[in-house]
Amino acid sequence: MQLNPGSACAPPWPAVRNPVVVIHVLSSFGVGGQERVALDLAAGQVKRGHRVVVVSLAPPPDGPLAAEFRDAGVEVVTIPKGPGTDATLWPRLAWAFRRRKADLVHTHNPLPLIYGVPAARAAGAAAIHTKHGINPGSRAHRFLRRQAAKLVSSFVAVSTVTAQQARTQHDSPAAKLTVIPNGIRLEKFAPDAAARAAVRAELGIPADAIVVGSVGRLDDFKNQALLVAAMAPLLGPQVQLVLVGDGPTRDAVEAAVAALPAPQWVHVLGRRMDVGRLLPSFDVFALSSKSEGLPLVVPEAMAAGLPVVSTAVGGIPGVVDEGETGFLTSVDAGELRDRLQRLIEDPARARAMGARAREVALTRYSADRMLDDYLALYERAIHEQRRGARSG
Repeated sequence: MQLNPGSACAPPWPAVRNPVVVIHVLSSFGVGGQERVALDLAAGQVKRGHRVVVVSLAPPPDGPLAAEFRDAGVEVVTIPKGPGTDATLWPRLAWAFRRRKADLVHTHNPLPLIYGVPAARAAGAAAIHTKHGINPGSRAHRFLRRQAAKLVSSFVAVSTVTAQQARTQHDSPAAKLTVIPNGIRLEKFAPDAAARAAVRAELGIPADAIVVGSVGRLDDFKNQALLVAAMAPLLGPQVQLVLVGDGPTRDAVEAAVAALPAPQWVHVLGRRMDVGRLLPSFDVFALSSKSEGLPLVVPEAMAAGLPVVSTAVGGIPGVVDEGETGFLTSVDAGELRDRLQRLIEDPARARAMGARAREVALTRYSADRMLDDYLALYERAIHEQRRGARSG
């Protein structure tokens, strides 16, 4: 089953009407795609009158998104996983779910699936899971995931490509698999001339320069070194590159930048919590990933009025309309450079593509659409769980 963004057809079951207790389980409170999806869902659920809790399996200290969950009215709990296979984590989670009278537990990505779903069922709560990326894992890890997936009401993939990956890896029973594309809080992302001027002044970038920007975790999958290589011949005082994010390959990315003939035209900003303010300072948004699910930052960049040049991986081809809102390429520095150069040399075309990208983002990727789709799954899952409890 697929719930399509922007569809005029209502799902075949009603959205949750009465307040329920929802618990999201995350690997951590770090700044990543799955955490931000959970934050937007949780904030929307609180506004709809539900009680929402978020659990992190990472040890203290909390990551930076914990404060944003609290600000949204969400109870924040840390139940750390021990080393290796932690047999104590299942009962600790079950006790926490039962104590809070959870109606539904929503897990995000592999570890929360393995530990959170069996604990939810032990506590008498319904469960659904969201798969945000490919998540290959070891054979033993995949076995545990598959066993846990048998206990969920719905196994959600964030794109049709992610759903196909789930089928290929046998992550879930086919009947449980559904697709809900990620949505974003569109009010946070828009063109902003004042922010554009301020950010460029802070970074020492001329107001009339062309800026290619990228936002994402610095790791092998995001592959920012390829973007640095693609941009290298194009860089100068009037064409600059901004990289936002942190992660395990930061040293390698910074080394690649330092090796450039003119590294001063590349700005590696590290992790930032003000992405909505940074995006309007770009002219083109670029991704050079080897693998993706449906990265939220792409529709966010589109909502900010930016054309997107990206490798055609994961769910991105379903987001970027080729030649209309941006360009798609193979994972190749030369091809990526060619598409970026087209927009750098034709700013009017880049602006027109960016304007169209904003229209598309506002139509397809609202957080309210995503929230409605998930609440519909919650309603069915809770109904099934309560009916099973009565019959048992």
